Amino acid sequence: MQVQKSFKSQTSYGTLYLVPTPIGNLQDMTFRSVQTLRDADFICAEDTRNTGLLLKYFEIETNQISFHEHNAYEKIPGLIDLLKDGKSLAQVSDAGMPSISDPGHDLVKEAIANDISVVALPGASAGITALIASGLAPQPHIFYGFLPRKKGQQQAFFEEKKTYPETQIFYESPFRVADTLANMKEVYGDRQVVVVRELTKLYEEYQRGTISEILDYISETPLKGECLLIVSGNNGEVAEENLTSGVDAKKAVQELINQGMKPNQAIKKIAKNLGLLRQDVYNDYHGINS
Repeated sequence: MQVQKSFKSQTSYGTLYLVPTPIGNLQDMTFRSVQTLRDADFICAEDTRNTGLLLKYFEIETNQISFHEHNAYEKIPGLIDLLKDGKSLAQVSDAGMPSISDPGHDLVKEAIANDISVVALPGASAGITALIASGLAPQPHIFYGFLPRKKGQQQAFFEEKKTYPETQIFYESPFRVADTLANMKEVYGDRQVVVVRELTKLYEEYQRGTISEILDYISETPLKGECLLIVSGNNGEVAEENLTSGVDAKKAVQELINQGMKPNQAIKKIAKNLGLLRQDVYNDYHGINS
């Protein structure tokens, strides 16, 4: 067990600060984040050129250290040595919260293993920012980040998640959104979805509707800019296109039970959705020969 007292440390070690950066609008940078970057001995940046523009805008002169997925393995030991020497490091990604889509997590784990304090600052996060304005249920939700690119891998991923009741958040390239939604519709059915693009920027846009409606819209209005997808969770209903395609009633009942529904309620719901006698579904689920 380990207890970290972030601001009352008795060691001579430095602190690793995880500093969020704007996801588009530079005015979303917090006062605390700016001051932390100024006070740090070094800034570990995913792209020093990109971070350099941010530092110039806020007149921050702290030296940068390049730290990204391609050099993280070789850089982490040296960064830990700096922290042990009492230097403070501020780690930033190109946009948003560190450790989400960059190697920050590996640095955090190594710092913790060496009893070095890790302090996260609150700030911009694209997934949560979009979620609260999406109109879909904000809780419970699950953030997945980027999806597999190949169709088979995507559909296998969706198969695993199709019964989840939580609202799901994904990042996706504008060039792949249409294919991703088509793959999702095959597995999830025609759920409610929100496509959010250019969040916090001048052309910020929320496209809300069913997957079919969104696909029709973007076929005529191609997407541009950074995008993310927010998809409604499974509400316990069996997708309409599956009702006549040989659904395994026993499996469907079990899926609802796994979501927290009581067995008798699940049996009743599946019988109604599939147009079957409740007793037949009951017998099938319990293995009772009629």
